[in-house]
Amino acid sequence: MNPSSPPFTGGPPVCRPDPAAGQRWTFGFAGGLTAEVHTHGARIHGLWVPDRHGRPADVVLAPREPGGSTAARYFGATVGRYANRIAHGRFTLDGTPYQLTTQENGHSLHGGTDGFDTRIWEAESVHTPERTGVLLHLRSPDGDQGFPGNLDVTVSYLLGRNDELTLTYAAVTDAATPVNLTNHAYFNLEGEGAGDIYDHELAVDASHYTPVDGDLLPCGEHLPVSGTAFDLRSPLRLSEAPARSEHRPTAAGGGYDHNFVLAPFGDGTLRRAASLHAPATGRCMEVFTTEPGLQVYTAGQFDGTVVGKSGTPYRAGAGIALETQHFPDSPNRPGDPSTVLRPGDEYRSTTVLRFGIRG
Repeated sequence: MNPSSPPFTGGPPVCRPDPAAGQRWTFGFAGGLTAEVHTHGARIHGLWVPDRHGRPADVVLAPREPGGSTAARYFGATVGRYANRIAHGRFTLDGTPYQLTTQENGHSLHGGTDGFDTRIWEAESVHTPERTGVLLHLRSPDGDQGFPGNLDVTVSYLLGRNDELTLTYAAVTDAATPVNLTNHAYFNLEGEGAGDIYDHELAVDASHYTPVDGDLLPCGEHLPVSGTAFDLRSPLRLSEAPARSEHRPTAAGGGYDHNFVLAPFGDGTLRRAASLHAPATGRCMEVFTTEPGLQVYTAGQFDGTVVGKSGTPYRAGAGIALETQHFPDSPNRPGDPSTVLRPGDEYRSTTVLRFGIRG
C-alpha cells in the first residue's frame, strides 16, 4: 500500500485480511476522507485528508503493522479500561481496595499491561447514504487487569459526507467499575512522516489545566492557564508555546503531556475542545467531545525507535495526540468528575473530529 494515496475511493466498508492478527476495515466517500481501522486494538491505522490543493495524505502516525512494535502499542488505539494513569495501580471502590497491573514507574497506564489496545476486537460494517464506518465490540471479563465486573464495550468509527469522523463509545457492566475510554491517535496534518508538528497551530478551549509531578500524576488542584505556557485559548504555534512564560510544560522529553480541564464539564454536551492547523498544507482539525478533559501530548519522548508506514523514524514531535477523556487518577481524586460505571447504567462518550481547510 502506498501511504501517500488513499487505499479506498468510496462506498461500503471493505474488510481486508491482515498478515498480523486481526482485520483492516477501509471506508470513506469519494472526494472526501478515507479511514482505515484495524481490529487489533480497535485502532485508527490511517486517515487520508485532502490539503488545500485537494491532494490527500495520511495524517495518522502508525507502524506498518499494528502490534508489530511494543513501543507503538498505543498508536491510534482504543485504550482502556482506564485511559491515562492510576497512581500505583490502586484505588478503593465502595470500600473494597483493588490492585491493577502496573507498568510505567509502578503505576497503571491506559488500562494496564494487557489493556484494550492489545486485544482483537469483533467488527461489523455500518453503511448508510450519509455515513459509513465500523462498529467494534470487546468483552472485558471480571478481574481483567484487576478491574472488577464484566464489561461489554462498543466503539464505532463513522465517517460522514461532511468530512467528520465520529467516535462513539458505549459500555455496560455487571459490577461497579471505573471506565475511561479514549482514542490514542497521533496526528500530523502535514502528513505522516513529513517531519514534526512544531509549526502546527494549536488552540485548546480550557481555562485550567492539571499540573503533574515527575511521574505525570496530578500533584495538586487544577490551575488557571492564564500567564502560562498552558494558555492555548487563542491559537499558538507549538514551537512558541514553551517560551510564553516561566511556567513551562514539564513532561518528560519536553513539550506537553497534560490534562486540560474543559469547562463547563460533566453534563455530556458535545462541545469544541481544541483545534489544530497546519499552515503548510492548510489542513485543520477541530475536536468536539462530551468528555470533561483533553490530554495533549506532543510526543516529546519519541526517539526514532518506531518506524512509520512511510519508512520514516518517528522522532520528538512527530505527531500530537489529543485524547478526549476524564482526568488522570480520578478514582483516587474525589473532587474530579466520577468515572464509576454501575450496573443498570450505560457509559456513553462521543468525540467528533471535523476536518477542513484554512488559509
